[in-house]
Amino acid sequence: MIIDCHGHYTTAPPALGAWRERQIAGLSDPSAAPDPADLRIGDDELRESVESNQLRMMDDRGIDVTIFSPRASFMAHHIGGFETSAAWAAICNELCHRVAALYPERFVPAAMLPQSPGVDPATCIPELERAVTEYGAVAVNLNPDPSGGHWSAPPLTDRSWYPLYEKLVEYDIPAMVHVSTSVNPAFHTTGAHYLNADTTAFMQLIQGDLFADFPELRLVIPHGGGAVPYHWGRFRGLAMALKKPPLEEHLLGNVFFDTCVYHQPGIDLLLDVVPRRNILFASEMIGAVRDIDPCSGHHFDDTRRYVEAAGLSSAEVAEIQETNVRAVYPRLDALLTQQGR
Repeated sequence: MIIDCHGHYTTAPPALGAWRERQIAGLSDPSAAPDPADLRIGDDELRESVESNQLRMMDDRGIDVTIFSPRASFMAHHIGGFETSAAWAAICNELCHRVAALYPERFVPAAMLPQSPGVDPATCIPELERAVTEYGAVAVNLNPDPSGGHWSAPPLTDRSWYPLYEKLVEYDIPAMVHVSTSVNPAFHTTGAHYLNADTTAFMQLIQGDLFADFPELRLVIPHGGGAVPYHWGRFRGLAMALKKPPLEEHLLGNVFFDTCVYHQPGIDLLLDVVPRRNILFASEMIGAVRDIDPCSGHHFDDTRRYVEAAGLSSAEVAEIQETNVRAVYPRLDALLTQQGR
């Protein structure tokens, strides 16, 4: 089985974006603000939104199951305040749940959180609880920078995040550390901000001692960890300078990386540097990079090709494509086991 641990609902029906535009307009003109009940998307629209693209491409690439969360760039936590984010998260999480309910053997929901700049992260807990208990979410996306590229939030090791971590441990679900849209013109959203965030999050974790307080907490850093594999020696040296244990002891019992790296040398480096048990298969399909690579003739985000061309044994490939993912996402494992898979 091949499990993609990093998928977003990037093909949602246009009505979702139209509702969001009305919500944003309502911030300056309350009379224009929509009610959540105004958004009407039928099951046939949901089917149409995934069958001709997402599901077709999953079939073409042999991906059996995708962990499916709201579109990352649409989270846009910097817009409005907590009430704005809470309404938006509730709508987006419900839609992912509905898609998963229509295709229970292909999609499993993950949730966005209603984060907002300067707002206590604990305010996200009710939506997290609902996503897990009512929608069957097996993970959440955690934005380390709700400001949208200005990095006004405290580091992930700050105690203000602890109530969220306590709930993640209680529910035994991981968080994918994933930013949203950048409104800072210095940082392109998918080409700079996403990868900056991956690298920044890892360094924040090196500087702190988060996992001494939360030994069971699991965090997934996407996009191959940003610059982490390429600069592993730098991070090892900085950890030593900070009097931290070796990275294998300090972080790698709790931190995992996905394979959203879009060329063979990048995947080869990831596999060479990071222990295999810490690598989870993912493609972020359909996501930031959708074109065909003229050098290979295949889509950049067809990451299965890279993993299977990296010189691993079939058993080692299976660890990355299935076993490791099921270990990091135990609620997913329980669901698949219940389905007889």
